[in-house]
Amino acid sequence: MNAYIPLILFTVLTNAAAQLMLKKGMTGIGQFDIQGDGIFWTVLRVVFNPFVFAGLCTFVISMASHLIVLSKVQISYAYPFLSLAYVVVAAYAYFVFNEDLTAARIAGIGLIVVGTIFIAQS
Repeated sequence: MNAYIPLILFTVLTNAAAQLMLKKGMTGIGQFDIQGDGIFWTVLRVVFNPFVFAGLCTFVISMASHLIVLSKVQISYAYPFLSLAYVVVAAYAYFVFNEDLTAARIAGIGLIVVGTIFIAQS
């Protein structure tokens, strides 16, 4: 199973990248009014935002690689690795988006990392 860790980590990184692109895109869009703009135009504006569109495409790549992983390894081994995407997203959000990273979040991130190490060793 350890032979698939690079592909699993690719899945994790593309998943995290997709989340970050979606955040960037939606922050750029800002507030929108479905009642005033209409749902059709709102959806078009969201989907065709370059960052949102890239994020959605990256999710497709992430899901494709995850499907490959699931065809090769046990889900109880592969799925917990996806929690590492939270670690990547939290760090990026702290440094780039200037979001809070409290002691409780840092402790949680540490537990995620330790838990993933235990799973990788199994």
